[in-house]
Amino acid sequence: MDMPKNAFKAALAAGQRQVGMWCTLPDPGVVELLAGCGYDWLLLDTEHAPNDAAGTQPLMQAAAPYPVSTIVRVGWNDPVEIKRVLDCGAQTIMVPYVQNAQEARAAVAAAHYPPNGSRGVAGATRASRYGAVTDYIARAAQETCVLVQVESVEATARIEEIAKVPGVDGIFVGPADLSASMGLTGQTGHPKVQEAVLDALRRITAAGKPAGILSLDRDFMSRALDAGALFAAIDLDAALLRRAAVARRGEVG
Repeated sequence: MDMPKNAFKAALAAGQRQVGMWCTLPDPGVVELLAGCGYDWLLLDTEHAPNDAAGTQPLMQAAAPYPVSTIVRVGWNDPVEIKRVLDCGAQTIMVPYVQNAQEARAAVAAAHYPPNGSRGVAGATRASRYGAVTDYIARAAQETCVLVQVESVEATARIEEIAKVPGVDGIFVGPADLSASMGLTGQTGHPKVQEAVLDALRRITAAGKPAGILSLDRDFMSRALDAGALFAAIDLDAALLRRAAVARRGEVG
């Protein structure tokens, strides 16, 4: 069996915009529904969602028949978490709160086998299609994509050094934690926060890395795309459901 291709990683390398949806509801039916909606990628969250590494496997299986890539955001820059989601079949991971080049190198190392990393070697996992991909270990790096998040004033000041780390395939800007770091907790729409995000996106792009963002604000998303965002999550499943449910209820007296 041939190695499954990572369409998301290939698209970023080709400079093709990728539009995504953020998934926090750990239900295979929800993920399957969204997988058929035309998005390029779905983010399966384990940091700010009631899910863990093992819980991502059925979600990835639900999306697998559809032409959509899945990304797993791990809870922390933890080699054990990273190893587990990769063994469950994730080809693209997002690592939160990476503050500097050293932490970026640690994330990359955890995602790759020796001699280029420290990922533990396992045999019959979903990653290798339970051993059907006989050369999986030798070729895994080709299809593994590592995205790191910069989401503090300290981290955004070090974008250029983070971007230089080999194996970092993209850098995602986290507006919520960045606003907190700026002393403007919860104020992602504040002009100072938005300008800091846009500046980060421009600098990531100038450093030669794909830049990512999540925003439910349509006007700001347009500005973020103009600033260079290449992979953009335009909504969040729970927020989308609640907006639609509230709006529908309001239509009936």
